[in-house]
Amino acid sequence: MTIARVLVDSPLPQLDRLLDYRVPEGMEGVQPGVRVSVPLRSVRRLATGYVVELADDQEFPGPLSDVAALVSPVRVLQPEVWALARAVADRAAGSANDVLRHAIPKRQARVEAAWLAREADPALPPVEAVAVAGYGGAVEAVVAGRARAALEALPGVVELPSGRWVGRWALSLAQAATRALAAGESAILVVPDQRDQEQLQAAAAALLPEGVVVRWDARQSAPDRYRGLLRAAAAPALVIGNRSAVYAPAARLGLIVVWDDGDELLSEPLSPYAHARDAALVRQEQQGSALIVAGHVRTAETQRLVELHWLSAVAPERERHPRVVPTAAMAAEEPLAAQARIPSFAWRTAREALARGPVLVQVARPGHSTGLRCEECGTAARCRQCGGPLRLRSAQAPPSCGWCGALEPAWRCPECRGSRLRRGAAGAARTAEELGRAFPGVRVVVADGERPLFEVDARSALVIATRGAEPVAAGGYRAVLLLDGDRMLLRESLRVAEDCLRWWANAAALAADDATVVLAGVDGALATALATGRVVEHAAAELADRRALRFPPAVRVATLDGLPEAVDAALAALPSAAEPIGSAPRDGRVRAIVRFDYGHGAEVAAALRAELIRQATTRRKPVPGAPPRGRQPLPLRLRLDDPEPFEE
Repeated sequence: MTIARVLVDSPLPQLDRLLDYRVPEGMEGVQPGVRVSVPLRSVRRLATGYVVELADDQEFPGPLSDVAALVSPVRVLQPEVWALARAVADRAAGSANDVLRHAIPKRQARVEAAWLAREADPALPPVEAVAVAGYGGAVEAVVAGRARAALEALPGVVELPSGRWVGRWALSLAQAATRALAAGESAILVVPDQRDQEQLQAAAAALLPEGVVVRWDARQSAPDRYRGLLRAAAAPALVIGNRSAVYAPAARLGLIVVWDDGDELLSEPLSPYAHARDAALVRQEQQGSALIVAGHVRTAETQRLVELHWLSAVAPERERHPRVVPTAAMAAEEPLAAQARIPSFAWRTAREALARGPVLVQVARPGHSTGLRCEECGTAARCRQCGGPLRLRSAQAPPSCGWCGALEPAWRCPECRGSRLRRGAAGAARTAEELGRAFPGVRVVVADGERPLFEVDARSALVIATRGAEPVAAGGYRAVLLLDGDRMLLRESLRVAEDCLRWWANAAALAADDATVVLAGVDGALATALATGRVVEHAAAELADRRALRFPPAVRVATLDGLPEAVDAALAALPSAAEPIGSAPRDGRVRAIVRFDYGHGAEVAAALRAELIRQATTRRKPVPGAPPRGRQPLPLRLRLDDPEPFEE
């Protein structure tokens, strides 16, 4: 008798385990990795699942049900992906099914049929390892496993044969991938967003033959993503995508790259909330591949791994630092500089650079203004209906709520009863208006979340961009102005200094080799780190401060959110190594925070997961005002390594 051990595709935490089913005679297509249909609780209720393994002996002591049907003979769950999903879920006290939803797209029958019916694919052209010479820079890269090659193509921009300009980092990482492919191995490159993905794909297209690159992200159509799954599992390929790409199947995986690991987009917002960097570390250890974690700065999490000798630093052969000038102590002397609210040095730098090409101006937020305050006492202006911040969508529009959209044309200050408002920090639109007046006749381009722009040409222009939305300029920007730095630093967050340094460094990396970068309104250690390129020393100091306070990443944390009795039960089930550091009521629920050392992570995660399953399988009374039974929310929610308690 052949036994199929199946993971049922279910969100229920109690079903996060392998179930034994008997494979009936004549169903030879049931193999590890295929989709099957199996009975759940009764023969009339069927569920879809994945066959994880076959065995001759059953583990369940009672009679077994038969596999109901073979849904597809295609092995969509590769053994290494299952091992990764299980390990990531266990580390995060989550479900393997939640991980596999990022790794395996929904089945597309037509795509699958075409794949099965295809003739043998012609041999792909051989991939040769390439070297990109003549570029130097200062990317902070750390490696593990078999990755020991220096990264030649670093900050700045470079022109591809197609005429496209991309960041040198993209060309460097694409070059590293060609080395893996030339050795007959796959590579996975993980980036935060579409902007980075487009640059990587353009760089890879310049180095690799057609048919080798596989795109992997949620913006693809369902058929395209399923087609990518089949292609990546079939033969060595270069997989480029967002955070979910770290779970992609990859035939003979040789290299994993995580770019800009400090970006919050690499942290999964859905259960089990794993960061792509952490999943990549697990996968590298399991499969023995090379791992590169790279960026223009180094995060405290990566610095910890370097100090533990888990990762090794790779220094570029030639370092390149843009000329950075902090201007916190400089005034706006020229009338046009004062009108634009920038130091005179920044205004003169931009005016001279505009004669040679585009100038980048980074601002904190989109929109016309990021907030309004009472002119008399400075109290923040809030909506009377929901308490949200009031904004000005345009110079002519009345104040409106940034949350509910309600108009407040007759606002009164609750503190001093004043009626006059002043703007807070300027958004991209307002900055564009002011700089347009300060530089009459100059083309002004705005790039933000509502108006995404990937690249600009070499013509003279002021490019006003929010952080993270900066387009690449042909030939590089002739000057870069980093505005609103003082306001960025006002954000209450454990990572505020690290994030600001990363935002500024990413923008500065887009400058031409001879360009000047002006940092307005910021001085001290951060300005020095950016100006001197001593980002490693800054990361080490940041980590030392976190260790002194026992804050992440010096320790791990878990957030428990739920009904008061559910949270109390979970806290009682924790091992003694876990240290509760506070709890607070939130809308009828309670949130508690627990911290623990890395060495006790498996023990804490297992205890929390066991308590979550116990509560999920215990009959509970309906919560007043909650949906009908059957859709009741779980009394307890868990998140390990949650950054939210340390954010504003």
